[in-house]
This record gives sequence, C-alpha cells and structure tokens, in this order.
Amino acid sequence: MIGKYKALFKKEMGYDFPQEPKAQLLEAVKAVFRSWDNPRAIYYRRVNDIPSNWGTAVNIQSMVFGNMGEKSGTGVAFTRNPSTGEKKLYGEYLMNAQGEDVVAGVRTPNPISDLQKQDKKLYEQFVNIANTLEKHYKDMQDMEFTIENGKLYMLQTRNGKRTAKAALKIAVDLVNEKMLSEKEALMKLDPKQLDALLHPQFDNAALKKAKVIGKGLPASPGAGCGAVAFTAERAEEMVKEGIKKVILVRLETSPEDIEGMAVSQGILTARGGMTSHAAVVARGMGTACVAGVGELVVDEAKKVFTLGGKTYKEGDYISIDGSTGNIYGEEVKTVPASLSGDFATVMAWADKYKALEVRTNADTPADAKTAYNFGAQGIGLCRTEHMFFDADRIPAVREMIVSTTVEERKKALKKLLPMQKKDFIGLYKEMKGYPVTIRFLDPPLHEFLPHEDAEIKALAAEMGIPFKRLKETVANLKEVNPMMGHRGLRLAITYPEIAEMQTQAVIEAALTVKKKYGYDIKPEIMIPLTCDSREFNFVRDVVANKADEIIAKEGVKLQYKIGTMIEIPRAALTADEIAKTAEFFSFGTNDLTQMTYGFSRDDAGKFLDYYYERKIFESDPFARLDQNGVGKLVEMAAKLGKSVRPDIKLGICGEHGGDPSSVDFCHRAGLTYVSCSPYRVPIARLAAAQANIKNPRK
Repeated sequence: MIGKYKALFKKEMGYDFPQEPKAQLLEAVKAVFRSWDNPRAIYYRRVNDIPSNWGTAVNIQSMVFGNMGEKSGTGVAFTRNPSTGEKKLYGEYLMNAQGEDVVAGVRTPNPISDLQKQDKKLYEQFVNIANTLEKHYKDMQDMEFTIENGKLYMLQTRNGKRTAKAALKIAVDLVNEKMLSEKEALMKLDPKQLDALLHPQFDNAALKKAKVIGKGLPASPGAGCGAVAFTAERAEEMVKEGIKKVILVRLETSPEDIEGMAVSQGILTARGGMTSHAAVVARGMGTACVAGVGELVVDEAKKVFTLGGKTYKEGDYISIDGSTGNIYGEEVKTVPASLSGDFATVMAWADKYKALEVRTNADTPADAKTAYNFGAQGIGLCRTEHMFFDADRIPAVREMIVSTTVEERKKALKKLLPMQKKDFIGLYKEMKGYPVTIRFLDPPLHEFLPHEDAEIKALAAEMGIPFKRLKETVANLKEVNPMMGHRGLRLAITYPEIAEMQTQAVIEAALTVKKKYGYDIKPEIMIPLTCDSREFNFVRDVVANKADEIIAKEGVKLQYKIGTMIEIPRAALTADEIAKTAEFFSFGTNDLTQMTYGFSRDDAGKFLDYYYERKIFESDPFARLDQNGVGKLVEMAAKLGKSVRPDIKLGICGEHGGDPSSVDFCHRAGLTYVSCSPYRVPIARLAAAQANIKNPRK
C-alpha cells in the first residue's frame, strides 16, 4: 500500500516522496495553510462573515496512539447534548483505534457512558476534566481525547456546535447555574441560528433516507414539500382542487406570481440570488425557497423540469430545504416548528438590552400578525404595490393605467380606494397602536400589464378596448432600464391623483381604527425613490394637503408623518436639504446597493461566484450590507439629516434589516430602527441586543 502511494506521489508531483522527517512536517504544515483557500473554506467564511485575511493556525504536537491494544482508545465528547442542550455528557469512543476511525464511521463506536464500566477511574478523571473545561470557557465544550496504554490525553477542546434549540437551552441553563450573566449568555448565541426554530423542518429520520437531486442557494429557510406547479395560476388552481401542498417551480418569479407564491409550500427557481424577488417574498411569507439552481432546466410550456438526470412533470412530488439549498426528488415528511420557553426567555433578555427598535416588512394582516407575535414594534415597510396584484383589484389598476384623462384615472382609482383602506385597517389592527410605515406605489406601471400578444388580446377583450390601443399602451410603457425609469415618486409627480387616493386610504383607515378599536394610530407615509428635495416637496404637498383636508373634515386629531426612502446615492448626499421637510428617512438598502454598485441584484449571481473565487469580494453585498461603500452613504445621510432635524427617525427596510452584521452597523450608525421580514424579527432583536452590549449607546 505504501509503495503504491509513493508511486502515485511521484507520478503526480514529479519527485520522490520526501524521507526527511523535517521536510515531511513542513509539507504537512503547508497543506493546512493551503486548506484555507479551498472552495469549502471560502464558502464557509462567506456564510459566517469571517475575513480571509485572518488566515489559519497550525498546532504541532507530539502524537499519542489509541491503537496500541485494548488498553488504548480514542473518542469525541460534548459536555452537554448538542441536539437538545441537556446537561449530560454526550459522546462516543472506540478502543484500539485512532481518531479517524471514530469520525469516518468505519467501526461502530460505544457511548461515552460505557467507558465507566471499562475503566471507572479513567472515566471519572475524564468527567472532572470535562467539567473543569466547561467552567473555564463558560460554554458547552466539544473535546477530543486519546487513551494510550491506560493514560488519558486531552487532544483539543472548543466551544461545541449545537442546534438552535440546544443553544437556547444551554444559554438559559448557564445563566441559571450562575456561570454566565444574561449579557454574556446573549453574546454566546448566533442570531442566524434562530431561523431554524421559526419554520417547519424535515423529519430527521425521513431526511436521512431521501436522495439529494440538486442544490441551489438557501434563499429562505424552512422545509417545503409538495406537487410541482409551473405557474402561479396553476398553483392556485391545484390548491383549489384539493392538493394541499404545492411547490412552485419557475425560471424566476415576478410580482405577478405573488398569489401563487402565497399558496405554495416552497419556491424553486433556476435564476436569481439570495435577494431576488423569489427570495425576498418567500422570506417575508416564511416560505421555504431555493433559488439560483443553475442545473435546473425548466420547460414551462411542456410543464416539465429536469434536474439530477431525471425529468419531473406537473403534479410530481418534490421537497426543498431552504436552510441548506438541497432539493429532493420525493416527498419528505415535515414537522412543525415549536417555540420553547427558553426562546421566550432569551427574547426577553434581548429586548432588555437592545437600543434599536425592530420593525417588520409586512404587506398583509397575516404577515403583520406573525411579526407582532415575534415581537415586532411596528411596520417599517408596507409595499402597497403587492396589494394591487390581487385578482379582485388588478382590473381597476389596469383600467387606471390605460386611462387617457385625469377623470378616467380618478374613476378607476375610486374603485381601488375601499380596497386599499381595508388593507390598511387590517395592518393597523394587527399592530395594535405601533407605528405603520406605508410606502406609496413604487414599481413601473408596465409590471401590471401583460406583454405577450395573446395575453394582450385577451385583456383588451376583457376591458372592452381595442387590441391596438392596449398594445400601444404596453409598448409606450416599456422601458430600457425600468429600475431607473418611471417609478416611485416619479409616478406621483406624473399622476398626483394616485398619491391622493393612497393618502385618503391611509388617513381614513387610521381614523376608522382609532374610533372603532381605540388604537392611537400614527401613520407614516413614505414617498419612494427621492433624489432631490424639490421633487420630494412637490409630492409631500400633494399628500399633506389631502391628509389635512380629511382630518379637518372629520374634526378629529390625528398625527401623521411624511418621510422618504433613501435609495438613490444623490438622496444620501443631499439628505440635509431633504430633511428640511422629510420627517423620517428609511434606507432602502436593496436599491441603494444596486445603485451604488451598478449591479442588478437579480443578475449579480451570474458573476459573483467568480468574485469570491478570485478574492475580489468576500460576501454578497445584497445579503450583507457593504459598510465601506453603501454604509458610508447611510452614515452620511444620517448625520446630514440629524444636523437639520435632530429628532428625525432613521430606519432601514432593505433585506439587510435581518442580517446580524448589518444590524450591528445600523446600531453604530445611530439609526432608530431596523425593519425586516416577519420571520427574521427574532434574529434582529437578538442582533440588536448584541450590538448594544458591544457598543452601548450613551
């Protein structure tokens, strides 16, 4: 065997295997250093926010042998159960074996408790050392040991990896045991781990038997399994037909798919990244999503997709794991998530020590309710356009778009008014008096219209207008770069009646809830995509005039705020001018990142992997806030805004609001709140507490 290895070495390397011990040792050291740059290590650093310039360390120590007979052995043990957190020694060992035998699974090891029967004195010595190490490091330890001819050697110890459930139990127990203070216990927790507690999970036994057919980006955590549907409409139909579980499989999703996404157990896309439309919406809904599966070939016309060398058709069952990105070609059993008492205890500690408020991004009463139950202190972003895609209102939206006069447009908007009002009443009720920030219509109007001739024909017939006229409207609305086109407050400047209708809905809903339920509602109206104080002031006046008119007519006192979304670099640079009339800023870091980098977040996935590979970037700027560039704009805008309006409210409502390192930055930048999807609220609460413990606010 040794001879074969030497021959292989010479063939691959071109020289004989070194025989000098020192040369062998140095080559072994170099091999460890080289491992720092292997693809798995690079990926691990990116996921865990570890800088590449830290490097790795090599410990050189003398060897002890566990394979010197029946009085020798080796094993791995934890001071507490890493799955449940139970305070009990947990581990395995093998006699007459080396460490690799335990790890590789070539032999079945014995539970650590059996060592007591084999050698009571040695077992007691091990227990004492384990207790000493845990008390010293004040955390659950993961230890490796070897027994050589009856003598115990401890090879290494480190803080042990554990499940989210175990992490919470261990933190609470260590405080109860007076080993840690509440603050110290909070600092031991990984906020991102909490995700695992908030979503349905696969049954472990079933998962072990299932076969992985592909892997994508773990875009939204949770377990989803169901019958394949290739369009949002078909997903809805299948649910109505009695198929309770559906997985929506698409090349990519668009805002029009929102209803189909809402009824699905999971979303699988061939394109898009961690902050693509599918990912953002799925996280907001608490739905599992795997995105950017490059090998996934979707043929929507034939209603089939190919992955892992096999073709799946509509109705076939698949499962996706939004926490790992794994895809399974079968139905895998799931179990609902359960929140234990330890979870509530840790969240109470977090609220005690955090300085930042934590709000949620919510567009429906159901989302708002989920977020409120997870401890949200208000809504930081309600995207009103998501409400416009519902089947009962899109006809009125389309009627508004094809209108040729202000009167026609107002007539269509009048149909939307009661629907919008009802939406806002639902949100206010669920937030029980907490602030609600409502962003006015943001996307370009072409998103509400079909683009294929057959669909345009069908819609023209439905609306009773000539095909040619509708086709011209669609063509006129088409934009070369819609992200920088006719959207946001530019729509309100072109069509002020849209802003007036939305203002009426916001204010009348607040007055209704105040009268009927007694909640003191303070609506916050957010005007999106500002780049200049004069354009903001134009729309602000439209909104304020309408709001004041309604409040005066009702004869009731109602406070409201008008602010803007800072998502264009120029707005950050001129924030002092905008703050003269804007009462709050909300940083839309998704678009601010796109505008600052010049990257499309839906297309960046095509080249970002090469950036990581070549060490140009260490993390995805859409998943973790770029503090050196985008962060400077946020800090500058915050400082300029406060110089004009010291009490200005400052928030962040992009996807970064639920990322722990970004929450830490927002705390240091002096923001008032962060806003994130409902299922990330507990993560943000813990991250906010950790930020304030590290850098207490004065």
